[in-house]
Amino acid sequence: MTRSVFGLILVNVLLTSLAQVILKAGMSADAVQASLAHGARWSTAWVVGSNPLVLLGLAMYFASAVIWLLILARVEVSLAYPFVGLGFVITMLLGWWIHGDTLSLMRVGGTVLIAVGVAVLAHS
Repeated sequence: MTRSVFGLILVNVLLTSLAQVILKAGMSADAVQASLAHGARWSTAWVVGSNPLVLLGLAMYFASAVIWLLILARVEVSLAYPFVGLGFVITMLLGWWIHGDTLSLMRVGGTVLIAVGVAVLAHS
């Protein structure tokens, strides 16, 4: 795997993780929560679909999908896909840092196991 492909993989993982955290922020917005509580389907779809953070998160997912296609054009999926597991680590840390998510021993331990598995696969 070349450095440029490895760099693309890291950018992809970072974009996907950031997208998750931004989507969470958008879905936690007062207007979205109020609309979800009200239960009207079409108005809720409009409120969610017009939320700037939700739109930004979706745009970031789209960008990461384009990058993923570039990655798959260059390396085997069985080599590239394990790196997606790094997203668990990054997303957990971003959720803790930005949203105050709980970092329990079980969550951290499970995430470390994923990271170790990614490292083993990357060196194989």
